[in-house]
Amino acid sequence: MAKDKTPMTPAIRLLKRTKVEFTSHLYAYEERGGTTVSARQLCVDEHHVIKTLVMEDEQLKPLIMLMHGDLEVSTKKLARTLGVKTITPCSQDSALKQTGYQIGGTSPFATRKKISVYMETTITALPRIYINGGKRGFLVGMSPQVVIDLLEPMIVEVGIKKT
Repeated sequence: MAKDKTPMTPAIRLLKRTKVEFTSHLYAYEERGGTTVSARQLCVDEHHVIKTLVMEDEQLKPLIMLMHGDLEVSTKKLARTLGVKTITPCSQDSALKQTGYQIGGTSPFATRKKISVYMETTITALPRIYINGGKRGFLVGMSPQVVIDLLEPMIVEVGIKKT
């Protein structure tokens, strides 16, 4: 019997424990390659690769924003939506401390601390998404409904085209 090559991360433990349907996808991670690299290597549309962005408001309260790989987050729109002054990306150290995951390997599932999750509304319309499984070079494929059921994200409309 072939050995399962799926990395055993906290995210994968949660997905297996909750018995949701997902597929594992390993790829050659490239520093600063982002979703462009993973989409190309997995032969999927970058719009279907979902970034897990760890951000914070002006009071340093963390949040996770799930966004299409080919779009950016309008932090002004997100701040307005949340009723806060500003939203900025967390530092690498803060993101690691909050989630337990390294930058480039951050999964929204099974984070170290309970963090509010926000998801771009158009993600819900996709038939299948690819999202980080908790390790650099590792995505999991699933229905967006799995994310909704497990994380109960607030659905927002804050995506803008990359500049």
